[in-house]
Amino acid sequence: MDIQHRHIEVFRAVMTAGSVTAAAALLHTSQPTLSRDLARLEQLLGYALFERARGRLKATARARALFDEVERSFQGLARVIERAQGLGKSEDTELSVLSLPALSHALLPGALATLLASHPAARVSITPAEPPLLDAWMGEQRFDLGLAEQATPLPGVRVEAVLEADEVVVLPAGHALASRQRLALKDFDAQDFISLAEDDPYRREIDARFAAAGVQRRLRVQTHSAVAVCELVRAGLGVAVVNPLTAAACASNSLVARPLTMSIPYRVFALIPLHRPAQPLVDSLLSALRSSAPPSASRRSA
Repeated sequence: MDIQHRHIEVFRAVMTAGSVTAAAALLHTSQPTLSRDLARLEQLLGYALFERARGRLKATARARALFDEVERSFQGLARVIERAQGLGKSEDTELSVLSLPALSHALLPGALATLLASHPAARVSITPAEPPLLDAWMGEQRFDLGLAEQATPLPGVRVEAVLEADEVVVLPAGHALASRQRLALKDFDAQDFISLAEDDPYRREIDARFAAAGVQRRLRVQTHSAVAVCELVRAGLGVAVVNPLTAAACASNSLVARPLTMSIPYRVFALIPLHRPAQPLVDSLLSALRSSAPPSASRRSA
């Protein structure tokens, strides 16, 4: 069958306009030309689409069924055209971000508020993930931007520093140590302590610092989540050392954060895929991330 797009366009115009005369005006063509195209379509199909009576056309049941299908196709085409045009506008794009859960909770919300205020038509998709899945997905170029705490070298991925701050102590507001402005490692001697999981790199560094100082803590509870650590501390189960972003996000009248007298650096890195088409909003989000860390994070550099 030699049915062409022009035949379908003519059919749709007649169904939409209600007459050949109106359809011809809609398509900026002559009535005889349109009538020939319509008759050709019916010939190719092998059945009539319209009943002709007193110079007027009446759509058959087959015509109405075909028109439903044609409309679905044209609506799909309209969406394709709208999407194609939108891709030409830097603000009408979707940014896909892969992030550690802790950063999705404590860093991204403020940065996204800044980004979307200046790019109101932009859309952002956030997927939380932990290593090694986070590293694998970034290596596969699945996302426009990744956010991690470790600068792990990955093939095809550029690693860029976002911020550096110091780990802080979190305590229940009524704890005896909460009255101090800064805490030393010796202040934790014999204290109930909430830890991150044993395989967490910050847990290993914190344990090494206390071991070197000869401080013995009572390690009662451990968890993979810094947010969970803060909630356990809030419940009075002990004190903890966590990253300053989560501490600031969880701080309240019942949970306070205090700096240490020494530095345990906390770093955030951006993972940027090199073999994925550049997303115009990545630089804007990185700028917002660098400027949106809460003051209590005691950011040292970016």
